[in-house]
Amino acid sequence: MTIAETREICKGLLARVPRDALVVVILVLASLLSFGLGYLTGTDASSQRSGSALGAPSPAASTTSGQLVVASKNGTKYYFPWCAGAERISEAHKVWFTSAAYARAAGYAPSANCAGL
Repeated sequence: MTIAETREICKGLLARVPRDALVVVILVLASLLSFGLGYLTGTDASSQRSGSALGAPSPAASTTSGQLVVASKNGTKYYFPWCAGAERISEAHKVWFTSAAYARAAGYAPSANCAGL
């Protein structure tokens, strides 16, 4: 089969399909493709983040007061974002502080197993 024959077959098939149906099919396919790409981008971002919730400050960011620390609403200890204890805190229970001093002022104590605290 040559390219010219394939072209004629495609023209014949497209001539039988109403224009409105063709436009709807193209819109649906473009929407599905956009959704799929957005979903894949979101899964890549969630696998790369180190425990930060959407809208929460970035753990890599630092301020003039010091580095960010995280604690659990239900706990008494605070951690740096890269510590194992911080990774075990669920996103719904994370409380972020701009420095260890603010965490101590809020009643949290440094974790014994997180280096640097």
